[in-house]
Amino acid sequence: MSSLSNQQIDLQLEDLAGWRRDGNSIVKSYHFSDFIEAMSFMNQAAFYAEALEHHPEWSNTYNVVDVRLTTHDTGGITSLDIRLA
Repeated sequence: MSSLSNQQIDLQLEDLAGWRRDGNSIVKSYHFSDFIEAMSFMNQAAFYAEALEHHPEWSNTYNVVDVRLTTHDTGGITSLDIRLA
């Protein structure tokens, strides 16, 4: 698997509401009504990430989940990052 080109990334981001590029990653902050909703989101996303064998860098602070996606093996953004987003 190879990293996507800048043009490919920009095109894909047009269809991913709230996602933006940050260097060799794409990032998004999710805001929920409370901590329980934030953790529920993380648990659901974890199962999908595991199925893809592609795992996010993420953190949770109360009702906010910050997500960063990159493919370390390529040092850039790949189709796996887009699928997980």
